[in-house]
Amino acid sequence: MSHIPKPASGRSRLLTASAIAGILLIAANMRAAITSVGPVIDQIRASYGLSSEMSGLLTSLPLIAFAVMSLLAPRIADRFGAERSLLYGLLFLIAGMLLRTLPAAAGLFAGTALLGLAIALSNVLLPSIIKRDFPTRIGLLTGSYSVTMSVFAAIASGVSVPLASVPGWGWKGALLIWALLAAVALAVWIPFTRKSAPAAASYQAGSSPSMFRSSLAWRITFFMGIQSMTFYVTIAWLPAVFHENGMSASAAGWMLSLMQFVSLPTSFFMPVWASRMRSQVPLVLVSGALSLSGYSGLLFGSTGMTWLWITLLGLSQGATISLALTFFGLRTRNAWEAAKLSGMAQSLGYLLAALGPIVFGSIHDLSGSWKPVLAILLGLSCIVIVLGLGAARNRYVSAAEETLLPDRSGQLSNN
Repeated sequence: MSHIPKPASGRSRLLTASAIAGILLIAANMRAAITSVGPVIDQIRASYGLSSEMSGLLTSLPLIAFAVMSLLAPRIADRFGAERSLLYGLLFLIAGMLLRTLPAAAGLFAGTALLGLAIALSNVLLPSIIKRDFPTRIGLLTGSYSVTMSVFAAIASGVSVPLASVPGWGWKGALLIWALLAAVALAVWIPFTRKSAPAAASYQAGSSPSMFRSSLAWRITFFMGIQSMTFYVTIAWLPAVFHENGMSASAAGWMLSLMQFVSLPTSFFMPVWASRMRSQVPLVLVSGALSLSGYSGLLFGSTGMTWLWITLLGLSQGATISLALTFFGLRTRNAWEAAKLSGMAQSLGYLLAALGPIVFGSIHDLSGSWKPVLAILLGLSCIVIVLGLGAARNRYVSAAEETLLPDRSGQLSNN
């Protein structure tokens, strides 16, 4: 891989700043194309006569694409280089957004799958680029790109219904507008692809462990997967929950947007704090308590306090996703290992998460109520806490064992 220049001179500092800007612009495109769908899902269903299961499948398709591409992403970077692979991802993202606005429902589903494949490249490769080029700033940059991702995800949720109401736009125009953001990221990223080299060039062949033999890697994978399941079920169906309780479609969309906006502080600060701690157990416990409180409030609390339950959920979601992303850098020894762990965790994790919107939509249809869905989400939050406690141990992932990480004094730590 080509390395982003160290800030030794004015020119190098400018290139480094440009590279960070490119990373953040790519991050801005990693969720907006997906979160913009939920608030207008009823309009999409009406356009094509989709059932709840098919609507759930539409939400799950990007996650299925994440699962498929995440295992392939490190190999693609090995072949073309991480920078060039990310460029191809942006091109496919734009193509996917164009494709899903075609008249036929087949275009909607095919375009959604294509943009999911494109986003998966960024999901996997950005953590490894940060690990490689900014090893002393993993927490800061992970927090920064998590916040950027969340900000644009929240904006996309909030503006979908108002944009769809613009004469001549409809839901297709509301979704297509995000192709402009992808085009900006593409333009900024092009200069960094000219010297992109294979990802494994910096490491000896066979030096990277098999993640599937590591119990720690499996804990991180299921931590990532189940927290992603709760997030995408919430993104897909929470507007419908609120709409069923009497909220307008626009208000429900902005409530979902609120959840994502309040995730910003924990999205940023959790990776920063995590990178300064030998064990992230306290952070896992705090994020778990927020999740339990939020889902309990939606299930048992007053509807007049919905804003509070949404705030607690937003803080929790920001914390858990950013912790999962940070584990990719903190629990590995180099960028290639980080890419492999990221690929494993996101492939299997998103495959698990993809089941969520479909299964939970069916649970609602069978029960006629959202309460069983909320109860299961509450139970899944408990499982996320248990998995997070295992992932938070201060160890490296390795082929057959977890290697102890040295603490700041250079001594091995069991924390």
